[in-house]
Amino acid sequence: MNDAEKSKAYWKANLRLLTICLVIWFVVSYLFGILLVDVLNTIQFGGYKLGFWFAQQGSIYVFVALIFFYAARMNKYDREFGVEEE
Repeated sequence: MNDAEKSKAYWKANLRLLTICLVIWFVVSYLFGILLVDVLNTIQFGGYKLGFWFAQQGSIYVFVALIFFYAARMNKYDREFGVEEE
């Protein structure tokens, strides 16, 4: 694989990962925290209604987890495509 093909494959993998992370973030923060809050409030989580929990804390926890997931996966891609930092 030449450098141009390697670069294109790297950015394709990066954009795919970024799209997945953004979709998860959207679903958790917007759908679970706003649109589906009434449905989720019928479920209790740690003594709180699940919709309330997602709106107040859950979306933040998921966002932080996504940051670590993205960083770890990008480190893997960097090693795989030979662009890791020294």
